[in-house]
Amino acid sequence: MFSGSIPALVTPFDSAGAFDESAYRDLIEWQVAEGSSALVPCGTTGEAATLTQAEQFAIVRICVDQARGRVPVIAGAGSNDTRVAAANLRAAKEAGADAALMVPPYYNRPSQEGIFRHFEALAQDAPLPIVLYNVPARTVTDILPDTLVRIVTAFPHVFVAVKDASGVLQRVSQHRAALGANFCQLSGNDDLALAYNATGGVGCISVTANVAPRLSAAFQRACAAGNAAAALVLHDRLFPLHVALFSDASPGPVKYAMTRVRPDFPAGLRLPMTWPSEASRQAIDAALAHAGL
Repeated sequence: MFSGSIPALVTPFDSAGAFDESAYRDLIEWQVAEGSSALVPCGTTGEAATLTQAEQFAIVRICVDQARGRVPVIAGAGSNDTRVAAANLRAAKEAGADAALMVPPYYNRPSQEGIFRHFEALAQDAPLPIVLYNVPARTVTDILPDTLVRIVTAFPHVFVAVKDASGVLQRVSQHRAALGANFCQLSGNDDLALAYNATGGVGCISVTANVAPRLSAAFQRACAAGNAAAALVLHDRLFPLHVALFSDASPGPVKYAMTRVRPDFPAGLRLPMTWPSEASRQAIDAALAHAGL
């Protein structure tokens, strides 16, 4: 259902922390023009944790409106409360999203059975396809392969893809072995996207694509075409940037990088997120130079 370079969009805030709609619409236009194949508003990189529900789905609606059907919109909609997650799914549908990106419950740390029951409850009346988002470093819960297979097998028309940010590359093969080559696997780690695609992935929900959408899209096209040599060249060109964008707490580094490639971009952050350190900024500047950006 999804493939290629899919930016996990940053949310532009002004210096007072207010959402800048004009800058967001400009960002979406740029992403579509540069070759991004879908958009993810209000995910981790979009600082969803600092948005009210009303803000979150107003932003999703703006993204849908600006995309105008040219690329799909996958709305960040997860929660650690199953009832809230269900309400978020309905709000994402009402905002016009094509699918929802859903983390397993965080903080309360359910068992694998609890994770399954959470997604089972969402599947009962799901108004949208769901992309499972496994990011144990943030949620402290891990959708283990057996559990993911159980979820997808039980509700194949609801759970259409996974964004895998576990960092465990062997899971691509484990998922393929159990679910077949047609199950959509998207990397959640830019630095692992080359290896992820080589073992069966079909794209990346990307932080780097915010800053380098054209190069990120070209990299994914090379992977899809089986052009390993071209993909490796682009990977090497982007790899320092992949690393630098996590040299301090995200999304501080990527927002700084945005101001370097788009000087008019508003780079406000909402607490507790802060501007990256001097060392991080230097690493980003060097990585942007390496990438020719």
